[in-house]
Amino acid sequence: MSEEILINVTPVETRVALVENGMLQEAYVERTTRRGIVGNIFKGKVVRVLPGMEAAFVDIGLERAAFIHASDVMPSMSDGEVSEPSDGPRTVPDIRTLLREGQSLVVQVTKDPIGTKGARLTTQLSIPSRYLVFMPGVHHIGISQRIEDDEERARLRGILDGAISEQGDCAGGFIIRTAAEGVSEEDLLADMVYLQRLNQSIVDRIEHASLPSSIYQDLPLFIRTIRDLIRPQTEKVRIDSRESYQRVMDFVREFVSEFETKVEYYPGERPIFDLYSVEDEIQKALSRKVQLKSGGYVIIDQTEAMTTIDINTGAFVGHRNLEETIFKTNLEAARAISRQLRLRNLGGIIIIDFIDMDDPEHQRQVHRMLEKMLERDHAKTKITGVSELGLVEMTRKRTTESLGQILCEPCPICDGRGFLKTAETVCYEIFREILRINRAYDAESYLVMASQKVVDRLLDEEADNVADLETFIEKSIRFQVESFYSQEQYDVVLL
Repeated sequence: MSEEILINVTPVETRVALVENGMLQEAYVERTTRRGIVGNIFKGKVVRVLPGMEAAFVDIGLERAAFIHASDVMPSMSDGEVSEPSDGPRTVPDIRTLLREGQSLVVQVTKDPIGTKGARLTTQLSIPSRYLVFMPGVHHIGISQRIEDDEERARLRGILDGAISEQGDCAGGFIIRTAAEGVSEEDLLADMVYLQRLNQSIVDRIEHASLPSSIYQDLPLFIRTIRDLIRPQTEKVRIDSRESYQRVMDFVREFVSEFETKVEYYPGERPIFDLYSVEDEIQKALSRKVQLKSGGYVIIDQTEAMTTIDINTGAFVGHRNLEETIFKTNLEAARAISRQLRLRNLGGIIIIDFIDMDDPEHQRQVHRMLEKMLERDHAKTKITGVSELGLVEMTRKRTTESLGQILCEPCPICDGRGFLKTAETVCYEIFREILRINRAYDAESYLVMASQKVVDRLLDEEADNVADLETFIEKSIRFQVESFYSQEQYDVVLL
C-alpha cells in the first residue's frame, strides 16, 4: 500500500491530507486564529464543584470554563506518588474530597471545546514524542496493542526497564507507541531523555505560573503530522511552504532521521491539494450523500447525540438475485464508511443501518469487512455485532471537532434543522397571527411583510382565503415583499 502525506501551509491555516493508494483517507485543518488545544497543559482555577455531576468546572483562560470529571482527577497519595493502574473496576471518589472551589489545578486538555460544550480536562498528564508517551507521577510501562509481536514487546519493555533501573528515581512512567516497533535502543533512549527534560521544564513553569495560564502547547499541526503519522510505508511527505519545510527538516533530523529522504519541498505551480483531487474529496466529505461505484449510496447524518449512517442500493440492480445485490452493496458500503469516518473525523456514537441481510454468513462477512477497514484508523474504535434490527453500533474516540464542524456552521435560515417550513405553512401562520392581533388591537388595516415566495402564494393560491379573512375581520390586508426575509420570516404591521 502506497502512502503519501500532503501538507498545505498558509498564513491563516494549515491543512494536511493523508493519501493511500491515490485516495484521500484523512484530512486535518488547523487555523491560526482557532488552534486546537488537545494535549495542551494549563494551570487553572476550580470555579465550581458539582457533586451531583461528580465533576467540576475549571477556568483555564478560555471563553467557556472547562469540564473535569472525578474519574479524571488523579488521587494523590500521602507519599506524593499515585496508585498503579488497575485492571479491576475503578470506584469514583466524591469530587468534594478531590477538589474545592478556588483551588489551583494543573490540567491537560483531552477534548477540544465542541459546539456548546467546553473543553474536557484531566489531571493525568501525558507528554508525547515520536516513540514514547511520558506520564508524570505514574510508575508504569505500557505498550501499544498494535505491536503484536511478543518478542518485540519484550525487547522494548526491557530497554525501558533497564534505563529506568539505572536512573533509580524516575519521575513517571511511559507508554511505548506503535512507531517504536523495530527502532534501535539508542533512538528509544534519546526519546526518553528528551521527554524527561521537557517534563522538567514544564514542572519549572508550573511553579512560577499565574492563574489561569498556559504551561505547555503541543506542536503545530505540520510537525505533529511528522511525529504521529509518518510511518515506514510512507513514500513521500510533500510540503508547499519553504519555511515550514525547513522547520520540519530540523525536527526530522533531530528525532526521526531515517525519514529524512522522504520529506520534500513542493514548489509546483499547481496547488498541492489538486494532487489526487484532494480539494474535490474534501468538498464531497461535506455532503450527506456518498455515492458508491456500484450505483448504491450512503447517507451520513451527524447530530449532537450521534451519527447515523444509512445504506441504499440506489441505481444498483445487481445480476443474480436480491440477496447477492444487497450483500455486494453492504460490502462496498463498509469500505466506504470506514474511509468516511476517518476523512470526516466523526466521533462519539455511530449507528450503521446496513440493508437487511437474511444470510448469517453475509452478515458476518460485512461485519468482518468493517472491522478490517477500521484497523487502519488512528482513532480508537469499538464495534458491536449486527443487532436483531440489523444495526451495527460503534463508537469512535472524539477529541477534536469533525471536518464539517471546522469548515461549516449551522444554516442561519433553517437554524441547522436542514429543512424549512413550506410557504403554505407560513401563510396559515400569518392568518392565525392576523386573527390574534385583530382580537387584541384596534387597527384600520394590516400590512403583511414576507418573502417573495410567501407573498406570491398569498396573492395566488391563498387569494380566496385572504378574501374570506378580510370579510370576517372587516378590514383590508395588504402585502409587501421583503427581499431580505427568509421563507419563515414575516411581520404583521397595524395601520
